[in-house]
Amino acid sequence: MLLRQLEYLVALARERHFARAAAACYVSQPSLSAAIRRLEHDLDVPIVRRGRRKYEGLTPEGEVVLAWAHRILAEQDALRQELSALRGGLTGTLRLGVVPTALPVASLLTTPFCERHPRAGVSLESLSSVEITRGLAEFELDAAMTYLDDDTLRQVRRFPLYEERYMLLTPADGPLAASDTVRWARAAALPLCLLSPRMRNRRIIDECFAADGAIATPAIETDSVAGLYAHLPGGRWSSVISHAWLHMFGVPEGMRVVPLTGPAHGPRVGLVVARSEPESVLAGALVAVAREAGVRDALDVLLRSFLRERDS
Repeated sequence: MLLRQLEYLVALARERHFARAAAACYVSQPSLSAAIRRLEHDLDVPIVRRGRRKYEGLTPEGEVVLAWAHRILAEQDALRQELSALRGGLTGTLRLGVVPTALPVASLLTTPFCERHPRAGVSLESLSSVEITRGLAEFELDAAMTYLDDDTLRQVRRFPLYEERYMLLTPADGPLAASDTVRWARAAALPLCLLSPRMRNRRIIDECFAADGAIATPAIETDSVAGLYAHLPGGRWSSVISHAWLHMFGVPEGMRVVPLTGPAHGPRVGLVVARSEPESVLAGALVAVAREAGVRDALDVLLRSFLRERDS
């Protein structure tokens, strides 16, 4: 059994199509199909369900082989990473998944990681929490930045980075702009632009509104933080943001940032890595950076600076 055959199987399961899997592996379709058949012969089990020569999924035995393929290929990567570290410096590419609402602060980890390990790189993907869970389970990610209270995460180690603190961004001439703090129920009455309900952050924000006895009915919904910020200049819309977004986007001209208060608290965002043996050397290196980065303190200092500017 060759590692290459396992790589082909993983690609086929991911692409669910022989031609696309072959293209992803930079081989011809007949070569990939022959390698999969050879793997079935070597293991003496059917792996792929085929219908008129088309991919129709994996057999129960194939699912078992696929799980082992992910594990074996991950251990191969871990071996290479450990040997490269012994040769004088970490190399390879750290595969980092990040929920969209944590992307604005990802540089607080990736920049010091690259500074400490100049021969290594980072491949950063914006992924949903569901995609992150799958990516970690199938060894397609080394680490992820996500909400730590996600019940779908299994067999991972968690490293808290910060707690989301929610702010009202509102026009400077708006009715709540001069307030020291604002209750969620009062913010709900404003013309709002919020993230879409399918995003975890929006569901959390809706829970905060509900805890204060209110329901938000935004006029505009978007699936990205950048899309949300694009609507704020102009003096018409208000929004609820995480204080972490100030790191990248700041406070738009003509807007004011006001802390939201109420019975609910923001969730923890952190770094998660798969609990596996051997551990990814790249993931371990990122964890070491995260422990020293002081993300929570850096974001708190930033928020205080924006609040001082507002009050000055």
